[in-house]
Amino acid sequence: MAHTDGPLLDKVKVSFSPETNIHQYPFSLEIIKNLKEIEFPTQVTFFIGENGTGKSTILETIANKAGFGAEGGSKNINFKTSEEKTYSGTQQLADHVTLSWRMKPQNGYFFRAESFFNVANYIDYLERECGGNAYASYGGKSLHAQSHGESFLSFFQHRLGSHGFFIFDEPEAALSPQRQLALLAIMHNACKNPSVQFIIATHSPLLLAYPHATIYSCDSNLTRISYTDTEHYKITKQFLDNPHRFLHHLFKD
Repeated sequence: MAHTDGPLLDKVKVSFSPETNIHQYPFSLEIIKNLKEIEFPTQVTFFIGENGTGKSTILETIANKAGFGAEGGSKNINFKTSEEKTYSGTQQLADHVTLSWRMKPQNGYFFRAESFFNVANYIDYLERECGGNAYASYGGKSLHAQSHGESFLSFFQHRLGSHGFFIFDEPEAALSPQRQLALLAIMHNACKNPSVQFIIATHSPLLLAYPHATIYSCDSNLTRISYTDTEHYKITKQFLDNPHRFLHHLFKD
């Protein structure tokens, strides 16, 4: 398929059957009940929302349809350390989802902060058992030989390549504000290649500031929103503008 203007993934289409049980997870989530289609007009797309709204479920479903393992990694890393109902629910949702590509990616990764520790364990296993080359794409050493934040940043510095389709679920989880800014610079450099795309679920107002990104709010209905209209921006700005007043209202009896 020839590459046209725009990122690799064009649309996610959702089609439920009459037999779909809307009272069962994940179909019981408000955002999933109302979901029909998601468009990706820019190289960087963010999904935001309160905990439990379903943004991670959407990302996990896209990752599943793109061929990534449930706990993250590249397409060559496929393992599971848990039998969580989340995974089976994601698979059920994936059965109702179609990905429409502008061009199929040659490279990619599903970075899931929640299970990155398990991925690091698996990389150590491959290094021991499969010829000693598993660390090459992760900075040349075990991710466990670094601090939590350093291992995250090492991944972002060494694993992102050209023609890549990258799904990040809360990549800021172990990163200081300065390291989050470093991640923005890494993403910007990667996006100089038009065949790179990022789909990210985040709570970080720093990451959300990425220029010209598409931001979707996952509260009830999937809604495209501008950066300065996000609660992440508004609350952070209000707090930094006047932390004493903000805390006074929080702590009053």
